[in-house]
Formats: sequence, C-alpha cells, structure tokens
Amino acid sequence: MSLIRSIIHALWVLVILIPWALVMVVSSLWSSGTQMWWMAARWLGWVISGARIILGIKVRVTGFENLPVGEKSPAILLVKHQSTLETFLIPALMPHPLAFVFKRELIYIPFFGWAMASMDMIHIDRRLRNQAFSKVVEQGKRLLAEGVWVIMFPEGTRIPRGQKGTYKLGGTRLAVETGAPVIPIAVTSAKVWPRKAFIKHPGIVDLSIGKPIPSQGRQPDELMREVEQWIEAEMRRLDPDAYK
Repeated sequence: MSLIRSIIHALWVLVILIPWALVMVVSSLWSSGTQMWWMAARWLGWVISGARIILGIKVRVTGFENLPVGEKSPAILLVKHQSTLETFLIPALMPHPLAFVFKRELIYIPFFGWAMASMDMIHIDRRLRNQAFSKVVEQGKRLLAEGVWVIMFPEGTRIPRGQKGTYKLGGTRLAVETGAPVIPIAVTSAKVWPRKAFIKHPGIVDLSIGKPIPSQGRQPDELMREVEQWIEAEMRRLDPDAYK
C-alpha cells in the first residue's frame, strides 16, 4: 500500500509541478520577489496537502510562538536535514518569505530548477568558496533587510535517521555578519520519508522550533555548538527510538 501511495503522490507532484513552474517563469517577468515566493509557497502547500491526503503524513508543530514577530524582523533558520520533506514543509508553514542557500547546479533541473531560478534566492558556486560566502553575506544582508528569512541546513546534506552530520559554520557566520538571530529547528521527517527513498509511510512528523539565539557579539563556532546541541537534544526527545 505504501508503494502505491508513493507512486500516486509522485504523479501528483509531477502533474502540478510542470504547469506551475511554467507559470512562475512567465510571471517572473513582471512579479516582485515576494510575489514569486508566495506563488511557490502555494505549490509547496499543495505538495504537503497531497502528502497528508495521499500518503497519510501528518505534521505536528511546536514552538511556532518562538518565531520573530514584525514584518521586517530578521531571522536565519538552521534546520535538521533528514529528507526532502522539510524543504517542502517549512516554506509552506512560515509566515515570511524564505531564501534558501543552495548550489547553483540545481537551477538547471527542468521545471523545478527553472522555478527556483525565477525567485530571489542565494545560489552559489561551491568551487569558489571565498567568493561564494561573500555572495551569501551580500545577498543575505539585502534579503534580511527586506524581511526575507534565510534558511540553511547546517549539516549540508540529508542525514539518515538517528545520525548526526558535521555542522558547518556557514549559517552562524552569516548570522554574526548580519546580526540576525538564529532559529534552530528539529524535524523528524525520516520517520515517514526516509533519506533518498521513494517509498514513504504514513505517520506523524514532529517539527520543533527553538527560541531565537542572539548572534551579536558571538563567534560562529561557539554559536554553532549551541545550535547543534539544541537540535540534537531535541531530535532525541522527539524521536527517542532512533537514538537507542
């Protein structure tokens, strides 16, 4: 049954992706970055609704009150990365437009990448490390000033359930450079949507939003240690069976 549901959901995503991506590419000729974001968030919401109806995946969110209030209040979201689910889920939940930091090769993926390229996000060339971070800081400052929150996955790649990757300093370096607070987020997506797996399973995904961590006067490494400690402790609380 899980295989059949997964096939149906994949078809659903494909059916809505192609026309919506084309609409976004055309709309980018006259729409603002904020308008483009909410267009993308609507599509992501349909993907999550499909996951709930077709796959039986429900989401339980705690800590929503920890998000900064105010139209231009800055924030950098640092998120546990276990599967593709959170890349769909978090933008569909957040009250602010988000800017992902991602490798520029993704914009060449047909339809999905074209839609990403039409939005105001931060795509970098990882081969040019120093220049890439300078671009992240430059664009990050501009976007944060406009009320766009920056989202990053500090482990850099999807990590199997119950494991911990290496937390890289890019997110906290950006926070220190811009003075924006860091919001740590833990999510148990791999319980139902395993890393690099086609077959998804019904169940509940817990998403926990931590309190803002100030970045002013901090060092990137010790700030990231605090982020890492909170996320990993929260993952063990939310999904204890994975860490036995």
